[in-house]
Amino acid sequence: MRTSFDFSPLFRSSIGFDRMLNALETASRIETADNWPPYDIAKSGEDDYRITMALAGFSQDELAITQEQNMLMVSGQKAGEDNGEYLHRGIAGRAFQRRFELADHVKVVDASLVNGLLTIDLKREIPEEMKPRRIEITADKSSPKAAATKKIEADNKAA
Repeated sequence: MRTSFDFSPLFRSSIGFDRMLNALETASRIETADNWPPYDIAKSGEDDYRITMALAGFSQDELAITQEQNMLMVSGQKAGEDNGEYLHRGIAGRAFQRRFELADHVKVVDASLVNGLLTIDLKREIPEEMKPRRIEITADKSSPKAAATKKIEADNKAA
């Protein structure tokens, strides 16, 4: 049984979360999940992530990694057609395209292919202007509290 969620009430009462709500809505509509090639996603630090994909039989030249805004796309295409006569063919060599939705400010740091495992290291780098900063409070002689005190005193004299 498939459950469907209606996110329209959230669209009415939230501002600036359109992308996140659209991603949730899209994820809830996915009916068939392609499970090839197999992959793992791990959090390796506070702002560090690692995607590991099992790509037996693919060489570095047959793979492409592309990042466009908040989308990471990994694709593979075998270079030549092997027309050998197989009694059993269990190693998948078909073309693929795997997409990963990335959060804001997540960048690819490194990618390597070792022993049939493609490892992609990601890091979230928040720009300096978006990081929390401490605001110093200064004492001001013409503060609103001092003005309010004077007004109260003036009201008492009139009474």
